[in-house]
Order: sequence, then C-alpha cells, then structure tokens
Amino acid sequence: MNLTERDQKHLWHPYTQHKTAALPVGIVRGEAALLWDESGKEYIDAIASWWVNPYGHSNRFIADAIYKQLTTLEHVLFGGFTHEPAVVLSEKLVEILPSNQQKLFFSDNGSTAVEIAIKVALQYNFNQGISKTTIIAFEDAFHGDTFAAMAASGISFFTEAFQGMMIDVVRIPVPVQGKEAESMAALQKVITDKNCTAFIFEPLIQGAAGMVMYAPEALDNLLQICKENQVLTIADEVMTGFGKTGKNFACDYLKTLPDMMCLSKALTGGTIPMAITTFTTDIFDAFYDDDINKALFHGHTFTANPTGCAAALASIELLQTETMQTNIQRIHQRHLDFQKRIATHPKVSTTRVFGVIFALEIKTDSSFSYYGSLRNRLYNFFIENGVILRPVGNIVYILPPYVITDAQLQKVYEVVESALEIV
Repeated sequence: MNLTERDQKHLWHPYTQHKTAALPVGIVRGEAALLWDESGKEYIDAIASWWVNPYGHSNRFIADAIYKQLTTLEHVLFGGFTHEPAVVLSEKLVEILPSNQQKLFFSDNGSTAVEIAIKVALQYNFNQGISKTTIIAFEDAFHGDTFAAMAASGISFFTEAFQGMMIDVVRIPVPVQGKEAESMAALQKVITDKNCTAFIFEPLIQGAAGMVMYAPEALDNLLQICKENQVLTIADEVMTGFGKTGKNFACDYLKTLPDMMCLSKALTGGTIPMAITTFTTDIFDAFYDDDINKALFHGHTFTANPTGCAAALASIELLQTETMQTNIQRIHQRHLDFQKRIATHPKVSTTRVFGVIFALEIKTDSSFSYYGSLRNRLYNFFIENGVILRPVGNIVYILPPYVITDAQLQKVYEVVESALEIV
C-alpha cells in the first residue's frame, strides 16, 4: 500500500468530509517552496502550508538551530522554571513588537493564543470587580477552533453545531471601503447596549474569509472608540504576523496600538507548534496580586518549549535579513504586476494585494459556498497542475513562502489564469 492508502486506515484530517473528499496527497519531501509526493511529482507550495512556512521547507538554518537546542535542552516544564531560549525570545520579540507589548504568555497554536487572550480579557475585569462579559468581533471573522476562539469566529457552518454553548459575542461589519461609518456606528451601539470586555479582530486582512482587506485608518477609528470606552483590544496576528503585510506585524500600520496580540503560524518558520499571546503591562498588573485567585490559571504541557523557542529565534533572524526583506518586496511587486494583467479578465470581479498576499474573486452566478463544487474543481485543477492553492469558495488567494523564485511564482500565476477557463 502507498502512503495515501495507509493514511485512510486510521487518520482523520482537518476540515474534511471523508466520504466525499479527494484522497490526501502523500508528501515525502520538501525544499524551499517545493514539495514532492511519493510518486515523485513536484508541487509549488503557494500558500506556505497554511501560512506557516515563509522561509521554505527543510530550511537548514532553522534545522541547525533546532538540532543544537535538542543536544542542549529539549524541554523543561515552564511552571516554576525558565531557560535561556525563552528569555532571549521574549527580549527579541519585545524589540520588534509594538512598543506597548511587554508581557508574553506561551502556548501551542493560534487557537490557544486567542483562547488565552479572551480568557485574560474576561478575567482582567473580574479581578477588578467589574462585570464585563461581551466580546465584540467582526462578521466573517475566523479566530480558531477552541471554544472561545470559535465563538468569536463568524463563519457559521463551522460553529452551528455548538450554538447556545458559547460565550456572548456580538459581531459588527468589517470596515471595508464604503462601510467604515457603518462599522463605527455598530461598534458604538454594541458598546452602549452591552457590557463589553474586548474587541478581537484580524488586523487589516481577514484570512479565512477570503483575504478580505480594509484600511489601517478604518481600524484605527474603531480602536480609538474602544480605548475611549475602556474596551480592551485583541489583535489576532496569527496569519498576518512576521512579514506577510510587508511589515513585521499588521499592527505596525496603526496609530492606536492593541492591548493584546496573538502570534503563531510563522513564529517558528513552520517547524514546531508554538504560539504566544502578548500583553501590555497594565493587563499583567491586574493579575499581579497577593491573592492567588487573581493569577492566570492557564497552561500547556509544552509551554515555552526550548526547541520551539530556538526555532522562533532562528526564524526571526531570517526575517530580519536583507535577503528576506528584499524577497517580501519582490513578491509584493510581482503580485501588483499580475494584478494589472488579470484584473480586467472577464471572469474576475475583484482583485486585491497586501504585502505578499494576492487574492482574486471569480464571477459566479451561484451562491457562495465555502467548500462548494467550484472551490473543489479549482482545488483539484491546481493540484493536477502541481500548485498547492486552497480557494475559499470563489476566491483564489496566493500567499507564498518568501523564498519562492520568480519562475515558480510565474507558474503559479499561469496556473491561476488557466483555472479561469474551467469555471
């Protein structure tokens, strides 16, 4: 039996209806922007394996850092102990994070980073004897699959089985061009009507919604309203963090800084699961007390895993190199060039570019379906042509590793253009 056949005996894949889904592709090797399956077929990983792998597969620099750490200290519990990789990583991150972010809490993945932020927001007020229990989020948001993160997400079919079991969340419109005033008015109304503890948002780009983009000025206005009304703000930078928007973080485009930030995905260059939630000192101080009950009772077995910290440090070092920064700008320009060519295609309704992210929306007469027949035809077409892309309904996006070559990127563009002929 080959790898795919063996997989089917025991494995349950994410976001998969196994009765109708195509069989998974068995991948055996990766290098830079390329992956190879068990039959030797080559694929361009044009979405950096769900946005985690900006520096390429099997990156030797990160691998060497991991190996070195494994031969020194692979793991130690973080309850009551600390270690050099965690301390150095905290120092390095504070250097590049927005200036108000001073405290870091480690966890395992993007969902748990969000879960921690929401728990902290709720307990922050509880610790001060204040009852605020409503979370504000954007429509069509996606923040993860653990319960609080899922509650804050707005893609209904992901969560409909759990209605009535989750925390109180009120959603407001995304302030895309033309809806800025509507979004501000909705935010002001929910703050007036409810006891709101926090506003969580994907800064400037909603990834799982189909790379929906909105302006920094619009988000700044919303954050200022929250600030004036003592509503905490949580920036979910799990997707956007570490260079995707052209800056280290999407929040670097803002004038009003968030109170908390959630980091994961590219944090370790796609090598080891790790997440970090960051906070202002003011938030930390609400938990700093002689009363043990005011502590944050949350933890993970592999919190601040030294090997993951070593991978993160190597990843940040790569991000800050001139080569990687030049690559980010190169990809951005190539996206803009492709946008000029494809935007007038008769089957394309809209296109958008932000940093290394490109998205186009295909004209369709059918209603939007996240995993509908159009999406599946497109996905299968891309796989057949050696390109890994995962359309969101009728939206095709490209978010490649920063190490992708111009020739590989050109092939991705050509395959996307060819795909328009099958719709």
